[in-house]
Amino acid sequence: MANIHTAMLCVNIDRTVVTGEIGRKEAELTNSADAGTGSEAVRARRRYRQLRRAELEAQTRLRITEAAMKLHGTVGPLRTTVTAVAEEAGVQRGTVYRHFPDEDALFGACSMHWLSLNPTPSPDAWVGIEDPSQRLRRALAELYHWYERNQRMLDNVFRDAPLVSALKPPVEGFQRQLSAMHATLMRGRPQRGRRRARVGGAVGLAIGFGAWSSLVRENGLDSAEAVDLMAAMVAAAGAREPDQTKASHIGNDAQGSRSSGASLLTRRASPLRTVSRAPSF
Repeated sequence: MANIHTAMLCVNIDRTVVTGEIGRKEAELTNSADAGTGSEAVRARRRYRQLRRAELEAQTRLRITEAAMKLHGTVGPLRTTVTAVAEEAGVQRGTVYRHFPDEDALFGACSMHWLSLNPTPSPDAWVGIEDPSQRLRRALAELYHWYERNQRMLDNVFRDAPLVSALKPPVEGFQRQLSAMHATLMRGRPQRGRRRARVGGAVGLAIGFGAWSSLVRENGLDSAEAVDLMAAMVAAAGAREPDQTKASHIGNDAQGSRSSGASLLTRRASPLRTVSRAPSF
């Protein structure tokens, strides 16, 4: 009986140990699963915070960019300071420098953002117009409308460009755009030599901001009248010159006619003088 009791006790002890081991293992597995689930949750929260932080950073950067853009359009780039940008954007100066370490970075972002909101007319839309005169009119109408809508910003940028080195890249970029427009507007024109050079000069003058400003703002034309005038100027620049040789012949013929007429009068006058000196006795 003692042996049986001892054996049963050992069995009970073994069962307790096994049960404890199983419970411990289950607890370890559960804790491990819980730990995994918690880790995923932590990572998800971390990713969310990172995305939210990036979103807030992007919003701050945009707010700074738009503040600089607004100041460029009002006081001009030359008078746009970091302090003024920070005040306009509602941030500290250090925040401005954290996003834009120098003026070139700030003005570059400002220019790109402004152009995304106010894209220049694309010459690609004019290529399909075969008649160069109609193509020019379409281009000038679109370009002059763009100048009129953005005149204040363009005034400030072109005024300050010689004094602000950070404006050099965007101004040069705009000049390249004008060159592309000029090339498109010169396609298909039949003129050659000096006539083509005159047409090219006239087109270059017509598409410039200065031409629109002079005609519309200084001389009181509306944009449609400015387009008509510039189109007529380009047409006149491409007109064929009078034949100089023919003009010279016409001049010589006229001179010869005058000389012949004078000789005829002289010959006709001679008998009268002869009569007046006739017979003297």
